[in-house]
Amino acid sequence: MLAKDLGQGTWISRVWIPGATAGPAVVLLKDGQVYDISVRVATVSALLELDDPVQYLRRLPLEQPLISLGDLLKNSDAGLRDSTQPWLLAPIDLQAVKAAGVTFATSMLERVVEEQAKGDPAKADSIRATLVDSIGADLGQIVPGSAQAAALKEVLISQGMWSQYLEVGIGPDAEIFTKAQPLSAVGYGSDIGIHPKSSWNNPEPEVVLAVSSRGKIQGATLGNDVNLRDFEGRSALLLSKAKDNNASTALGPFIRLFDETFGIEDVRAAEVALRVVGEDGFIMDGSSSMNQISRDPQDLVAQTLNENHQYPDGFVLFLGTLFAPKQDRDQPGAGFTHKEGDMVAISSAKFGTLVNRVTTSDQAPAWQMGYLALLDNLHSRGLVSAAFKPR
Repeated sequence: MLAKDLGQGTWISRVWIPGATAGPAVVLLKDGQVYDISVRVATVSALLELDDPVQYLRRLPLEQPLISLGDLLKNSDAGLRDSTQPWLLAPIDLQAVKAAGVTFATSMLERVVEEQAKGDPAKADSIRATLVDSIGADLGQIVPGSAQAAALKEVLISQGMWSQYLEVGIGPDAEIFTKAQPLSAVGYGSDIGIHPKSSWNNPEPEVVLAVSSRGKIQGATLGNDVNLRDFEGRSALLLSKAKDNNASTALGPFIRLFDETFGIEDVRAAEVALRVVGEDGFIMDGSSSMNQISRDPQDLVAQTLNENHQYPDGFVLFLGTLFAPKQDRDQPGAGFTHKEGDMVAISSAKFGTLVNRVTTSDQAPAWQMGYLALLDNLHSRGLVSAAFKPR
């Protein structure tokens, strides 16, 4: 599915261009064609540091298109790829990859379930029912950091029901963590990786903000914040292993920049749909409504970048998800977990669709292009100066 207003927005991404001078290129989508603009601006990070990247792109002289959008999407499927033609990468490069956790009431409860189940999915249903009865409040109506939230905290502490997840869910301080290393995310059509030792995991369909080093939100895209429920449930200190594995972060297919057709209100109102289709015939549908988020996206940006922490190359920020799968896949009460070969599609009307196939992180293509490899590649193509300052 393509965005319904694809022809109106301002869309950028990155592609891999094969051949004698192979390497990543920043591209602009216009009128169904994809244009390589890397000779002018060789990193998305540099582009998003401009005060007005949209006006800069509108003034760029465009020559021959690199490839049509349809052909690019088709060739980005890792299972069908023609390695002599371009394919999509994640639409970011030097930016830090950050994520906000426990930003929706439903997923907040599910994190508490994971914590109390100690990673055992068989215990989830009974714990879930007990929690709902004990809390006795609609967490979605509680403003994080408010007096009402503080009062509920005291009640739950007295009942022995307080949790570190409730602390970041309704307390004053949001959970902001590092999801992945810069340049490690995968794009549309690539395999996504699940840790091979995980037996309880799920996709997390999210809106992801693209933010400059000054804290200005320049656009947004879709992301899959792949989650290992068993690892994180055993211990919150395993968060890095639950989140940051080879190919465990997917973004794309394009960043839609903020312009007169798209802005922060569209992010706040976004409906994000999820479909998982397994090779075993299993189908799961889900959704996440951004209008139910408990913390405003701009507040989450301010809690990420401020006088205490800077990101000189900018960052992207996963905003969290309402979706928390409870649908049984195999045995009753065992809940959902991924199987190799699952196709995961995350879509939204104003963003398009991000599609990836599930494998294990040890079987996904190894991450090889870090900072030094990127700089070496851009140098060999005469693009280093354009990597830091648009021409």
